[in-house]
Amino acid sequence: MTAIRTAVVADPLGLHARPAAELVAQARAYESDLVLASGEKTGNCKSLLAVLKLGIVGGTEVTVTATGPDEAVAVEVLASFLELVHGEGTS
Repeated sequence: MTAIRTAVVADPLGLHARPAAELVAQARAYESDLVLASGEKTGNCKSLLAVLKLGIVGGTEVTVTATGPDEAVAVEVLASFLELVHGEGTS
């Protein structure tokens, strides 16, 4: 099976280096294959370079897809993470 969830990136600065690294660290805790999609672009959630190459800005709708034994939990955790403001864009 596959689990899919969409989220809107809440941080006005988007998915830049620090939150992208946090996302990747969280993704690596799961056994499932995890993919982040933005428009026509997709990237492996467990690869920092792949996530950064997506160029995701604040307010972008993204899709998290997981396939594997812990897919349901993984998509919920990662999508929820993307829906949070991570501090730097709140001044």
